Amino acid sequence: MKKIKYIIVFILSLGLLNSCLIDNDTDIDKNDEGKNFVSFVQSTGSLAVIADGMEYTFKIKLALTGPSSMNITSDLEAVISVNETSTAIEGTHYRIDNPSVTLTKENNYLVELEVTMLTEGIATPLDASPVLVLNVISTTGDANVIANGKPITLSMNYACPSFLEGTYDVVHTREDGARQAFTGEKITNIGIGEYITESVGLWETPLQPQGMRFIDICNVITVPLQDLYQAYSNENYGHEAGFVNESTGVITIYYTIGFDAGDKTYTAVYTPAK
Repeated sequence: MKKIKYIIVFILSLGLLNSCLIDNDTDIDKNDEGKNFVSFVQSTGSLAVIADGMEYTFKIKLALTGPSSMNITSDLEAVISVNETSTAIEGTHYRIDNPSVTLTKENNYLVELEVTMLTEGIATPLDASPVLVLNVISTTGDANVIANGKPITLSMNYACPSFLEGTYDVVHTREDGARQAFTGEKITNIGIGEYITESVGLWETPLQPQGMRFIDICNVITVPLQDLYQAYSNENYGHEAGFVNESTGVITIYYTIGFDAGDKTYTAVYTPAK
């Protein structure tokens, strides 16, 4: 049996929940006797996995909302369907084992729909990420609760297997040729294709235990905008894509550090330690 991994898609704030799930053109918010809705908490989401042949199950949140939702006491059943605009293929990219969910008062009318993302047979990188669009099509349990017609759009992103965690010797070279080297530096995996180093720039010793975050997508390295050493207000970001040499395991990262006197660009070359 394939191992299944569970990942939570987080709930947005209550304010965003209300603005996303209730049509501003209606008078629902003015009518305490109006209909209530079972809806997805988010209107969009991004599911990211490594295409390693495993199955990954994401939990997509739904909730009850509406002008008189506080008066509902019975259990509610909601049925979810796949919108025809989806480009994701059932059985190839995803599987939904149970397209119905039950919302209960004891769980504050919050519930999770399980969507399993499939990776077996997926060759990365893909030309485009498949998109899964889901709708709540019906509800039962209370005549004053109906399905909200607004869908959730899920982008299904497949990353290449990434195994860059390890110990490296690194040389940081600034644009003017100045250099700083460290031996035995650790690169630590902190997410799907996401890593953090120990050093940044030309300081003689790292300023913090955590250095620079970078992302590996099919051997292309990017550095997202971040605070220097995850602690200082200087901006640290990639100014062009780096790369991984598949034959040698050497990682090359191009990045910039912002200073009051002007930004400086750097090249970091990480060579696997022997």
